[in-house]
Amino acid sequence: MKLPIKRLLLTFGLLLLAFLAVFLYINLHNPRDPLPETDQRAGMEADHLSRPWWEATTVYQVYPRSFQDSNGDGVGDIPGIISRLDHIRGLGFETIWFSPFFQSPQEDFGYDVSDYRSIAPEYGTMADVDSLIAQMHRRGMKAVFDLVLNHTSDEHPWFKESRASRDNPRANWYVWRDGQKGGPPNNWHNALGSGGWHYAPERGQWYYAAFLPFQPDLNWRNPEVKQAMFDMMRFWLDKGVDGFRLDIFNFIYEDELFRDNPRTLRYLPGPDMQKMNGQHRLHTLNHPQNAVLARELRDLLAEYGAPERFLVGEAFGRHPQLRRLLGDSADGLNLVFLFEMTHTLRWDAVFFREGIRTYEAFYPYPYSPTWVFSNHDGPRSITRLGDDEQKARLLALMQFTLRGVPFTYQGEEIGMRSGNIPLGQALDPLPAAIDYIPDFIRNSGLVFNRDNCRTPMQWGPGPNAGFTLPEARPWLPVQDNAAAAINVQAQEQAEGSLLHTYRKLLALRRQSLPLQWGSLQLLEGKDIPKDVLAYRRTYKKQVVEVYVNFGPEPVGLSAEGEGLLSVGEARLEGGRLQLGGLGGIVAGFELSE
Repeated sequence: MKLPIKRLLLTFGLLLLAFLAVFLYINLHNPRDPLPETDQRAGMEADHLSRPWWEATTVYQVYPRSFQDSNGDGVGDIPGIISRLDHIRGLGFETIWFSPFFQSPQEDFGYDVSDYRSIAPEYGTMADVDSLIAQMHRRGMKAVFDLVLNHTSDEHPWFKESRASRDNPRANWYVWRDGQKGGPPNNWHNALGSGGWHYAPERGQWYYAAFLPFQPDLNWRNPEVKQAMFDMMRFWLDKGVDGFRLDIFNFIYEDELFRDNPRTLRYLPGPDMQKMNGQHRLHTLNHPQNAVLARELRDLLAEYGAPERFLVGEAFGRHPQLRRLLGDSADGLNLVFLFEMTHTLRWDAVFFREGIRTYEAFYPYPYSPTWVFSNHDGPRSITRLGDDEQKARLLALMQFTLRGVPFTYQGEEIGMRSGNIPLGQALDPLPAAIDYIPDFIRNSGLVFNRDNCRTPMQWGPGPNAGFTLPEARPWLPVQDNAAAAINVQAQEQAEGSLLHTYRKLLALRRQSLPLQWGSLQLLEGKDIPKDVLAYRRTYKKQVVEVYVNFGPEPVGLSAEGEGLLSVGEARLEGGRLQLGGLGGIVAGFELSE
């Protein structure tokens, strides 16, 4: 009898190991889509005079609550932003994207809008916004506002009316559904992997919220909702806004049949966010109707003629899904944020070479990649690079010389670090919203407190770093490192600072047709050392080449042209390039006839 029991235990153990292996593979493997073939010919670039401004722009993101407080209440505001416009323009940025400052109960700090046509009083007034737009245009800058189209606050008058009964004029303005067997209508999760349905006793139905419970989803299948939102966008376009950043754009439409999402063994979220916590979000994420809406929004902006307004969407998915939002004929959103390299940032040449190859394959001209390494939702890039300022310089070198539109988050130009505010002290509502995650995982660092990338901008070394009055209490604590060199004032006075690197790179970009409008070709082969990333930007007969040494040791290689800008140790003479460890250079030349 003992032998069969041993065999049974052995069989069970092998099956368990096989299951664990499959489970780990499903949760850790992130398949890559095959790269499409492209036909991009260097020297055949479209004339820049016929192309829209946004293709060559550089974007600086302002998180208003943390940028500059003008009245001492500890909260950044619009007059404070106006007072700092010359800092942004002086760096060389042409466009500013503002996180929301609309009327809001601030449960998600502006991403829960209660009135799209009013300004939250802590930020200022409508007159302040009008002044902001005018001041930016006077400086030759573009203003991009952040719009949350997917949902409103549950404090919005539309939702209050919709929730009150099943037969009021706005009863069908949100996603409502009867429950099943005393529970929710179906198994849909929200973006965070927890239940997306919430019961409203006032009307005895459930409403769907793709993000947090106080952010009910609008019903975009209702023509009245679509018209109201389009009119709201026209309101801001009429005021002179130059474009919009669209929050969680690929969550807007859900399956109109309300079918259950399929189950999956995937629990860890992948880069595309399509599968997590045991659910494949087939019916709630990347619905085909989102691409139709993208084209409709592009048509709406086209009503305003030249100069063209533009749209950039926050979206999560595989590259073919993201590409569809841009339109088969580049007639959808102008841009989508590409987070693949943001979320998996790794310091080696292979990582960047393959990332560039992927972006170039999926977003060839007339499409354009976006280059974003930090924002208001994730750890700062320099922190993910081990707080290494030289690596941050080289990251900026690449961001401003690659083909596409770079987006820089406030404070990146001085190397602001992620803060260290514990989860238990978070004002950010996300940590509390994912309470289904075990504490040992929550406390391991895998759950990010977004407060830590939203600490106040560090303008100087004094009390509160110049963000607010010395005696005021900022809404989030100022980082202690502001007293050292991680502030604007100190770096303005230090010629070799990260801030000056940003300024020089942006100045070079503005002066270079290849860097603004050129095609891109990776330079590869046995002549390129393994730790060196090299690529060429070509516009007509003008050429710029970029070389970055990711390794700690010096390298030498052949290269053409003359040095235009170097970061770290780099010397180009007589067709020979010497790159120091963590060194980079931009070189330029003209092709002969």
